[in-house]
Amino acid sequence: MRKWLIMSFALVTVLTAAGCGNKNETNTTGASTDSTNTTKNDAKGDNTAAASKEVKKVVIGTGTQFPQVCFIDKDGKLTGFDVELIREIDKRLPNYEFDIQTMEFTNLLLSLETKKIDLVAHEMEKNPEREQKYLFNKEPYAHWKNKIIVAKDNSSVNSIEDLKGKKVLTSATSAEAQILENYNKEHDNALKIIYQNGGANDTVSQLTTGRVDATVGADFSLSLIDPEGKLKTVGKELSEADILFVLRKDDPAEQELADAVDGAVKELKADGTLGKLSKQWLGQDFTAE
Repeated sequence: MRKWLIMSFALVTVLTAAGCGNKNETNTTGASTDSTNTTKNDAKGDNTAAASKEVKKVVIGTGTQFPQVCFIDKDGKLTGFDVELIREIDKRLPNYEFDIQTMEFTNLLLSLETKKIDLVAHEMEKNPEREQKYLFNKEPYAHWKNKIIVAKDNSSVNSIEDLKGKKVLTSATSAEAQILENYNKEHDNALKIIYQNGGANDTVSQLTTGRVDATVGADFSLSLIDPEGKLKTVGKELSEADILFVLRKDDPAEQELADAVDGAVKELKADGTLGKLSKQWLGQDFTAE
C-alpha cells in the first residue's frame, strides 16, 4: 500500500510540472497584444499542424462607401474587391486571423497610427507623402490612373488648368486630394477644393447639379460610382500608381505581416485568383500595369 501511494504521488507531481511548463510557453509566445491563442483550420480540414501554432490576430480597416470595392450589398453583407481579396489572403496565411472592421475612409489612416487597426485595405495609392509616414507592402494588387471627372454635358473642362477658380470635389486624406493640394501649393491656391463626407451617389449628384465642377478619380472607378453614365473623364491622367496595403512604419510585427501578405498576393496572381476578382468586381483586370 505504501509503495502504491508513493508511485501515485510521483505521477501527480510529474503531470503537474508538465502542465506548468506548457502554461509558461503559451505566455511567452502570446505576449504580443496582437496575438490570440486560437488556431485556424486549414482549407483541407487537417488542423494537426495548425493546432501547435499560435495565430496572430490582425485588425483590417476598410470602408463601406466605395461601390464594388468595399460596400454593404443588398443583403447587408460587407463585400467588394478589397474585402474579398483580404478574405482570400486570410485563407492563405494560417498563422494569421483577420478581423475586418469598417469605418469612415477619413478615419482609416488615423486609426492605423493609433493602433486601432493593423492594416488598411481601401484601394490605397502609394505616393511620396504617404510613403514618408506609412509602410506599404511591396507586391501591388492593382494599378490605376487618376483622371479628372466631370458631368457628361460639361465641355469647359479638359485639363487641370481649366479648373482654376472652380470647385473640385474630393475626400480628405485621399490620394486624389493630395494631387489637388499639391497643385494648389504650386499655383497660389487656384482650385477651390471641396472635401466631402458622402458616398458615390453624392458625388454624381454634386457634379450633375453643378454644385461642384469636377472631381478626380481612378480610371476604373467611373463605371462603379456612375453606373448610369452621367459623368465622363477628360484630359490626360494626372498620376498613376500602384495600389497596396498600408501598415504602420518602424514596427517589426507590421513588417512581418507585410512580407506575409506579399507572399499571398504573389500566389493569388500566379494562380489567376487576383485577376478573376478584379474582373468580377471592377469589370476588367486592373491588377497589372
